[in-house]
Amino acid sequence: MSASPHGLVLMLYEGAMLAVSAARMHMQLGQKAEKSRAISKAIAIISDGLMASLDTRAGGEIAERLLVLYQYMIEKLSEANVRNLPDPLEEVGRLLADLNDAWKSIAKTPAAQAAAVDAGT
Repeated sequence: MSASPHGLVLMLYEGAMLAVSAARMHMQLGQKAEKSRAISKAIAIISDGLMASLDTRAGGEIAERLLVLYQYMIEKLSEANVRNLPDPLEEVGRLLADLNDAWKSIAKTPAAQAAAVDAGT
């Protein structure tokens, strides 16, 4: 409850990564219902958390590009769920990890963190 906006975004990335990882595990074990629930959770985190936090007016091009990337991730997660394919899950997992790493590096510089928060993310 006391996390900064930047910290909340990191928590969202980590939650989405955990959900994608769980979906991959359930897919490998042939647990279709659990896989679908984990994918739905990842989609909800991306759409209701990450996408909802974007402010494309304040964030400009960066926020717009993140929006497109989040939409792409949702499409890939849906594809993985419907077609029971592991590759889209792996791709989304890598994208989320890359974004998470970038946000972690931003946290190390207060000026960059303030600029990222101003971008609406």
